[in-house]
Amino acid sequence: MRDNQRIVYIALLASQGVVISLIERAIPFPFAFAPGAKLGLANIITLMALYTLPAKDVSKVIAIRITLAMLLGGTISSFLYSASGALLSFLGMWTVKQLGPARISLIGVSMTGAMLHNIGQLLTASWIAGTWTVMLYLPFLSLMGMLSGFAVGVFANYLLTHVDRLRVYQRYQERQGWAR
Repeated sequence: MRDNQRIVYIALLASQGVVISLIERAIPFPFAFAPGAKLGLANIITLMALYTLPAKDVSKVIAIRITLAMLLGGTISSFLYSASGALLSFLGMWTVKQLGPARISLIGVSMTGAMLHNIGQLLTASWIAGTWTVMLYLPFLSLMGMLSGFAVGVFANYLLTHVDRLRVYQRYQERQGWAR
């Protein structure tokens, strides 16, 4: 992929993530027993980036998406929570993905990211509140994270099988030694 194509691809993924974030923010809260929990639909785009771009470019997609979503309707505190969750989630997903497709599927990577996102947000909340009792919320968020991570992973896996037909992705797989 040439530099211009890569930059356009990063911009497209980031803009899709922003649009999905804004749409998800407009959806009424679906989980009455876990206030603040969201489905994390924008992570579909993160997974697409993770499986089609090098880690440096994935981090750009995530940074652009979070920054623009905050500027278009968020707050500084929502930015802190999103950034801490996204950072821990990205590091965990990238690490787990390195095990290879024979050991862990995209759905497993997605569930790992969802769980770590929740942990990152709760660590930030604990730091802001000045107490670790916020971590008592983790079991509820873990359940929601596993369910939403599974759903996001299934959807991203479906999309990725269709992206798999693109030559760019096939070349990337071959470079990574993942050719099917």
